[in-house]
Amino acid sequence: MKLRLEQLDAHASKPLLPIYVISGEEPFQKDQATQLIRQAAQQQGYTDRESWDAGKDFDWGEVLASASAMSLFAERRLLEVRLPSAKPGDAGSKFLRAYADKPVEDNILLLILGKLDAAQQRSKWFTALEKAGAVIQIWPVELNQLPGWIRQRMQVRGLQPTADAVQLLSDRIEGNLLAADQEMEKLLLLNGPGEVDADDVVAAVSDSARFDAFAMIDAALSGQAKRAMHMAYGLRAEGVEVLAVLGALAYQTRQLCQLATEVAVGKNIEQVFSQFRIWPKKQPPMKAALQRYSAQQWQALHARLAEIDGISKGFRPGRAWDELVQLLMSIAGTPLFPAAKTNP
Repeated sequence: MKLRLEQLDAHASKPLLPIYVISGEEPFQKDQATQLIRQAAQQQGYTDRESWDAGKDFDWGEVLASASAMSLFAERRLLEVRLPSAKPGDAGSKFLRAYADKPVEDNILLLILGKLDAAQQRSKWFTALEKAGAVIQIWPVELNQLPGWIRQRMQVRGLQPTADAVQLLSDRIEGNLLAADQEMEKLLLLNGPGEVDADDVVAAVSDSARFDAFAMIDAALSGQAKRAMHMAYGLRAEGVEVLAVLGALAYQTRQLCQLATEVAVGKNIEQVFSQFRIWPKKQPPMKAALQRYSAQQWQALHARLAEIDGISKGFRPGRAWDELVQLLMSIAGTPLFPAAKTNP
């Protein structure tokens, strides 16, 4: 079965299915769906949780062995498998089809995937999982959808925002849903439930970190490598989670992939900015970035975010903030190391 993210809360209040698949690229909503299933599983007695990062040489037999093993501490178990590529390979495909045909009792398999293309959604392993459980596909919140998303999330918290308040918050956070959620929590803490106007938003966000993630990204897009590096280390020093910055950067690089593709087919850059509703303040750094790299190069830069995401979650070796700074330097056109260069 298919479930929308907004349906998951009500669904999770009922007995859970044996299999769940979460797919997509937007990190905040993927994490939200994952947390909902984890919490529901915990409440329903699935008190043991094991997780794997399914890389190229992953042994899918480990999952089956764990599902079949007796536990001294819990009768029910949640099995999480992260597969950012959404490509399980031949061995993984066979395992998933067999597991979907006969799920192991007292276990929930939670498969967390990257974005699925049309062919993958027609594959036998995916259709078997969809038939045996539930699929939650996460879609990015587009810029024109963001005010509606913000208004809905505020109303769930008991906040009643004015149109100006929604627009101001939307302009500030752009595509960073985690940042938006944090600002809403701050508004609720400062003002309590009830009406929220633009002045309330200004008062709340003015107390935010001095180094703003989007300002840092703008510096990198503009080619100001030293300033971007300084701001990145400022964010880290202030305790900002690297995942929050990754969400903002993923939004910008995904948008640049789209813009660069349109420019590559001969469209006027002003037309493209209008089409994607790039507001005037953002146009200079975006134009500089588009002149620096091609659509293919922006796609390569965007793909590196998945690697940093894996490092930040402990699935890959390395230091997430250092890798992020290297990526910012590449975006700015001055990679720190030759390996960090973007291939044409």
